Amino acid sequence: MRTPSAPLGVAVVTDLVGAIVTGELQPGDVLPPESSLSQQFGVSRTVIRESVKRVEEKGLLTVAQGRGTTVNPATAWNVLDPVVLSALVDHDDSLGVLDELTVVRASLEASMASAAASRQTPELSAALEEAYQRSVATFDDFETYIDADAEFHYTVMEQSGNLLAANITHILFARARESSRFTGAVTQEALVLTLAEHKAILDAIVAGNAEQAAATMHDHICGAWSRRRQSVSRS
Repeated sequence: MRTPSAPLGVAVVTDLVGAIVTGELQPGDVLPPESSLSQQFGVSRTVIRESVKRVEEKGLLTVAQGRGTTVNPATAWNVLDPVVLSALVDHDDSLGVLDELTVVRASLEASMASAAASRQTPELSAALEEAYQRSVATFDDFETYIDADAEFHYTVMEQSGNLLAANITHILFARARESSRFTGAVTQEALVLTLAEHKAILDAIVAGNAEQAAATMHDHICGAWSRRRQSVSRS
């Protein structure tokens, strides 16, 4: 059913993507004709046509003349599309998507930390130190601290000079942060560990130790998710 509070086209797109991601619509399934979808969602056929086109652009559907509109396998989906990624994360009861996201993010950020270490200048080092110090200064204010935490990571990404990796990671990280499954139950002990790990990453990058920077960043991201995952699994 269409979400009443959302604009017509956006709601239809979100519902169709959700139905495909959850398996309500399986690969190879043929969508009902426009007239049926129009009645089902309570919108005009024009809205349905435009919505289907948007979902097709995300890789979830194939529209073929004479064969109708069929659902594509997951390998064809644009999983970095915000609507698709949101649906995957929102329906990730097993945490498998967030596990995969962590693996990809850890690999990309480790590579970027290595690159940042290789490109250090006094100005870049000062900027990274400043980002770290903002985390220290906001430690007792959780809402402000998590923003400072993210800013530290974004600073490393920017200093890597790898625009593509930074953009992909930014999309993954930003969407994951919106999920309570990703954030988990944050404890004081976890925050202390995170701050210490950031300091180790900072030291390795500023020292120009690319190998150590990569290893420390990779371990930090995987370790932080492992700690949060345990709290989510217990809840």
